[in-house]
Amino acid sequence: MALSESQIPPDAQHYLVCGTEDCEKNCQFYCNECHHPMCEQCRDEHQKSPETKDHEVVPYKQRKRQLPMQKCKIHPTKDINLLCEECKIPLCSKCGTTTKHRGHLFTDLEMVFTEKCSSCHAEITKIRSYFEPTSQDLKREIRRDVTEIKKITEGLRTSMKAQTEAVKKMVDTVTSEKIKQVNKIEQSLLKTLNGQNQEIDDYINYLNDLIKTYYGYLSPSNIEQLTFALKSENLIIRPIPETSKPVYPVFTAGQYSEKDVEKLLGKITVPNYKPEKRKIKPMETASTQLKPTGKQRKHNREKSNVKKTLSRSSSVTMVREFTVPGVSDVYHISLGKSGRIWVSDYNLFQTDLQGNKLQTIQTSGNLDGYHTVTQDGDLIYTDKDNKVINRITPDNTITEFIETEDWRPWSIHSSHINGDILVGMRKDEEAKVTRYNKTGTEIQNIKRDNKGHELYSYPHYITENINGDICVSDYDKHAVVVVDKSGQHRFSYSGWESVFTPFGICTDVLGHILVCDDYTDTVYLLDQDGQLLSFLLTSEQWLGMFCSVCVDDENNLWVGQWGNKVSVYKYLQ
Repeated sequence: MALSESQIPPDAQHYLVCGTEDCEKNCQFYCNECHHPMCEQCRDEHQKSPETKDHEVVPYKQRKRQLPMQKCKIHPTKDINLLCEECKIPLCSKCGTTTKHRGHLFTDLEMVFTEKCSSCHAEITKIRSYFEPTSQDLKREIRRDVTEIKKITEGLRTSMKAQTEAVKKMVDTVTSEKIKQVNKIEQSLLKTLNGQNQEIDDYINYLNDLIKTYYGYLSPSNIEQLTFALKSENLIIRPIPETSKPVYPVFTAGQYSEKDVEKLLGKITVPNYKPEKRKIKPMETASTQLKPTGKQRKHNREKSNVKKTLSRSSSVTMVREFTVPGVSDVYHISLGKSGRIWVSDYNLFQTDLQGNKLQTIQTSGNLDGYHTVTQDGDLIYTDKDNKVINRITPDNTITEFIETEDWRPWSIHSSHINGDILVGMRKDEEAKVTRYNKTGTEIQNIKRDNKGHELYSYPHYITENINGDICVSDYDKHAVVVVDKSGQHRFSYSGWESVFTPFGICTDVLGHILVCDDYTDTVYLLDQDGQLLSFLLTSEQWLGMFCSVCVDDENNLWVGQWGNKVSVYKYLQ
């Protein structure tokens, strides 16, 4: 299914063809009188012709927009081609002579239309180069603030719990001291009471003895005993010993309120000042590129001079095209050194720039991006059946490089930033992306987003963007799934108003994401935040069925097609 012209965005890039019959050269110029696109040769002939030598021929971008042809409702034989400046309505030349508009100023409606079109394009450019990326910058800043808020509030909770434990410990210490004090009071009072109790016991014993003595006096055995008793002082009873009631200890509860407890535990406050407004870069100095960090800076510095001079071209131009005999379909392309390229269907082929086969390797590959060239110039490729990744050195030695254990490796990409190796894998119904360093040590696994949802189903093509984002083409999810270098899900792109079946994917020096859509036979051009910029290649324009893409060091786009064709295009200028 190919896209109709009405479905293509107004700024979509496409291959402009000269409008002269039987001329298929690139369109570069436009005749404003004839409203006719033309190449350089046809322009020269047009300006030499006596009938058209006075016509205004301009570069295509500076062309006047042709007005929609519409007849005047009042004068059906006349075209609407004027704008009444005072009434602000379009009209025909005959309307301009009527009483209603007599004396008014008129402007060529085509000129107004051209100016408005230019103004619209300028506004679109401003939106895409400033307002949209600046808004995305604000979203990223808000996400960082959300993360920081969560970090700060978690710290507050931890501090509050620690303060509560400290107060509890202090309360336990004070309580323990007060209990010791109560114990001492108890011991002192009991000692006094026990002394009094003993004193009474002794007095009772004295009374019992005294009673016995009295009974002896009541029955004297002789008169002398009675006389002695009458004279004895023992007849006087000693008074009862004095005792005192104890003074009982009393507990007076402490008086406190929530505020007193709050003073002990501390309190949460939000400073009472007006929030600082987020800074927005002025339009004239705003940049749509994310600031690089770490090793990415070194990589970007190497290409900084190129990036300063590069931009999207107004048209796409074919540079080269060749076929690779023996290949059924070019499912994937890896660019090697010294004019060598690797293409694959179910097997792997090395060719020169003319498509001449130099080497063939039997593999377990399929419709996947299962090979890549490393920074050292070695080719590495996956073997799903044996669950290993093999390395081919420049002397054509094949060795097992990485074992993937229970996981079947589907797609692979060698980072141009730091040499890390990104591998898309599957096991049973699970899928993940694993990062290895250049020595083959596993350092990262990415499976789920922050809500616990599975990110991938069939990660059959994989690449890395200039900002470290990992971009996966997943045809089972019908999406391009993008995570940042830490593995956090950034976005998923699911096509533009149609079924989306992504195949080959790559990125370029400007951070664009280029992906083939098998359903519409189209190469999409996205920015690094997942916004559609254009349909870079369509089957209607180029009569191709695109399945794989790759960008070389000269910023040319290599495209593998169904069948054995490889095409090379220039789309940056």
